[in-house]
Amino acid sequence: MPAREPERPGAQRWVPPEGDVESLRSAAPGCRGCELWAGATQVVFSAGSPSARLVLVGEQPGDREDREGRPFVGPAGRVLDDALQVAGIDPADVYLTNAVKHFRFDERGNRRIHKKPGVVHIAACLPWLAAELGAVRPDVVVCLGATAGRAVLGRTVRITAERGEVLTRPGPDGDLRVLLTTHPSAVVRLRGRPEFEAAFAALVADLRRAAG
Repeated sequence: MPAREPERPGAQRWVPPEGDVESLRSAAPGCRGCELWAGATQVVFSAGSPSARLVLVGEQPGDREDREGRPFVGPAGRVLDDALQVAGIDPADVYLTNAVKHFRFDERGNRRIHKKPGVVHIAACLPWLAAELGAVRPDVVVCLGATAGRAVLGRTVRITAERGEVLTRPGPDGDLRVLLTTHPSAVVRLRGRPEFEAAFAALVADLRRAAG
């Protein structure tokens, strides 16, 4: 009796081998690598140029992203757009994605409240992110927040201690340059408070360093 092929973890069985961005995006709606697909409206894959110099990785889609099917279209996305503009970064040089492709949430009445993805969800979705980075081959990966940093670097990160530094992660095609910064949702939460301007300026500075 032939040996049974070992089961591949998480999303791997749904990820097209050697796929370009379009083939990855086309395959992603069929993914059942973790349970999050069942409660989400749809998969939220990516946006931007498949030949971008910068890949920006967030945590997961939010409520609005889940409904519209595109990353960073809510309040955090507007802050990120403003920061990229102030930093002088051409949108054509940016590819946007998330570490986790489905929205994880708790229901409270008729509201869906963001719930941070667990380590199991990050691990399950990692084959998609790895395939995206292999297809785009960016100069720098910008991790927006600790969840993205954990997915890309494979370890727990400390944003306050490590942000703005250009780190390296060994990869199959050579070292990958990685920069950690805060997630723009953290800046959104400071809107209307004295700390907002400094937080926004720090995000802009980090994006400029990544682009430079």
